[in-house]
Amino acid sequence: MKYFFSAGEASGDLHAGELIKAIAGIDPDAGFAFLGGDCMTAAAGGISPVIHYRDMAYMGFCEVIRHLPDVGRNLRRAREAIDSFAPDALVLVDYPSFNLRLARYAASRGIAVYYYISPKLWAWKSWRLKAIRRDVRRVFSILPFEEEWFAARGYKVDYVGNPSVEEVDRRIAATRPLEVPEDDPRPVLALIPGSRKGEVRCNLPIMAEVARRHPEMRPVIAAAPALPAEIYNRWGGAGIEKVVGATLDVMRGAHAALVTSGTATLECALCSTPQVVLYRSGGSKILYKLFRPLIKVPWVSLPNLIAGREVIPEMLMYRCTPDLVDAELTPLLDIGSASRRAQAEGYAAMRSRLGSRPAADTAAGMLVDDLRRVAHANGLRGVEA
Repeated sequence: MKYFFSAGEASGDLHAGELIKAIAGIDPDAGFAFLGGDCMTAAAGGISPVIHYRDMAYMGFCEVIRHLPDVGRNLRRAREAIDSFAPDALVLVDYPSFNLRLARYAASRGIAVYYYISPKLWAWKSWRLKAIRRDVRRVFSILPFEEEWFAARGYKVDYVGNPSVEEVDRRIAATRPLEVPEDDPRPVLALIPGSRKGEVRCNLPIMAEVARRHPEMRPVIAAAPALPAEIYNRWGGAGIEKVVGATLDVMRGAHAALVTSGTATLECALCSTPQVVLYRSGGSKILYKLFRPLIKVPWVSLPNLIAGREVIPEMLMYRCTPDLVDAELTPLLDIGSASRRAQAEGYAAMRSRLGSRPAADTAAGMLVDDLRRVAHANGLRGVEA
């Protein structure tokens, strides 16, 4: 069987890489092509991506508008690659604005489309469910509450476990936290500004300002390997220690963390590190009040959504200021504080709900079995014809 993957950012590349490895273990003759990054390249035996995710990862409405010509070119290249590779399956990993267009194209050509890490329709743009019904054969969910949400709307998805659970546990078992320099024994304050340029531009200046208010802490930026160091220096990180490509190591060794909203909030919770969540994109109070009613959930961070209650403070948009973020961080720095204890209890409840199913292996088994059924049914139709 031939599989074409599409992942548009660093976390998607990581999880898609694990799924590729799991599929290859079940289907040794599998062929792969993909839009993605270095994790997928390693998993697929050195195959280069058709497009690297660093050339696809645009964040927010304004940034997408500015890069519309690039988005259009990427879609054309992806469609041409699908036609050339002629896959049996298109496997999409998050990144819905782009991937749902790709799904429409593949489905129109009779290619079976699967979604691993589905779009967050329960929070935003639920109308996309219509496109998923039409074009996606099967969705493999990594969030337990999604099964119920989709089922209430007449669409079945399969919860396969959460890949961050096994990834974090494996890394914790195999690595050590950051070393404490002899000349700087201060506890670490992790700054996790995201893997996309727009995220770093919007959030790192706030993180860096808050860090400067705590000289008793050793700030460390978890830098994404796809972004050059000058990006971090330009937006507030000059002079702050940076660790590249080792976000979990930074989180695990930190006393507390400031984290841009996204998968990293879940990883930080699984590392048991207290955190404050940030997300600033423009920061206008008017913009926040305009868009907040469109978001259908009370929280945006994964630990809160999975636990079903506020476990970590969310400082979003106009509330993402140094003063307000610092007010939430400061109690977490006290080792005996009620805030730290409450987060620890919330993290335990969240981990219990996630369970321990191996997500990539489970999804790979379901996907390969289903694709073989599709091939068998198509073969029978060919015989009948």
